[in-house]
Amino acid sequence: MSDYKPPFHMTDKMTFLIAEISEQVGRITVLQEGAISPHLRRENRIRTIHSSLAIEHNSLSLEQVTAILDGKRVLGNPNEIKEVQNAYEAYELMLRLDPSSVDDLLKAHKLMMNGLVPENGKFRSGGVGVFDGEVLIHMAPSAEFVPEHIHNLFAWYKHSELHPLIKSAVFHYEFEFIHPFADGNGRMGRMWHSLLLGKWKELFFWLPIEELIQSRQKEYYGALSAADKQADSAGFVELMLEIIRGSLKEVTVVDRSTDQDSDQVTDQDKSPVDRLLSVLGNDMLSATEIMERLGLSHRPTFRKNYLNPALEQNLIERTIPDRPNSKNQKYRKRK
Repeated sequence: MSDYKPPFHMTDKMTFLIAEISEQVGRITVLQEGAISPHLRRENRIRTIHSSLAIEHNSLSLEQVTAILDGKRVLGNPNEIKEVQNAYEAYELMLRLDPSSVDDLLKAHKLMMNGLVPENGKFRSGGVGVFDGEVLIHMAPSAEFVPEHIHNLFAWYKHSELHPLIKSAVFHYEFEFIHPFADGNGRMGRMWHSLLLGKWKELFFWLPIEELIQSRQKEYYGALSAADKQADSAGFVELMLEIIRGSLKEVTVVDRSTDQDSDQVTDQDKSPVDRLLSVLGNDMLSATEIMERLGLSHRPTFRKNYLNPALEQNLIERTIPDRPNSKNQKYRKRK
């Protein structure tokens, strides 16, 4: 076994966040009685794929991603559509993957990048750097050392006695530092992080952590860069724990719709869709204006619980139906 140890240190903030997250996981597990509905699993999986690819500059909307995975024809960049299809196949395989197997990592990458890069399912054969515009912010280790670095990282994770919440975040950072593939490192690193957490608690297989990473994308890349400069990933670990805590809070809000303490549910006699219809009235409003009337601040929750169900039930319609992502988009009741 290698003596490899990733450079990071524990902080009081990490300890506090672990306690909060563990408490939330326990509460959600009890409320869900150990099960997540197939509908919610699929919905969260689609949100995960959309957010992870959006971080990598895929321009397809959540509605378009959903349509692609429903087998519908979507007008868009063929490579971006392929990215969605590949990601879905890779995530569908996730439950059968062994997170300690390098062979399974390569198998997942082969699916994720099939038809997108020549070296799909293989470690990179050349050098690679991470750029912010034209500025090099990270130069990955030489390709010849990648197999050794990855095997050492997997061995460290398997034998480490750190809490899974901590060591999975450290793994995530170290994976991005090694940058083992010619392309697809970000989406593979995020997927493997979810796999590691899912093996700890099954809930994490279906938690769309990527959605909150996307909402804090600048911080995410900033924490990766700072860890490089400081040769210590503690700041990145803290950020990922904050993101995981935030994701769990969203699940709590969604699944505890009758909880009197929830700041997202203020009228127990109405469903989210009924509340949306009530505040919309006979007006034509943008998503932001509807959220303001509802007293909501988190856009993913609004779309998931209010807007998308209302659209799917044909209760409301877009004023610019052929351009769903238009900045001038508004919504009105369907007549």
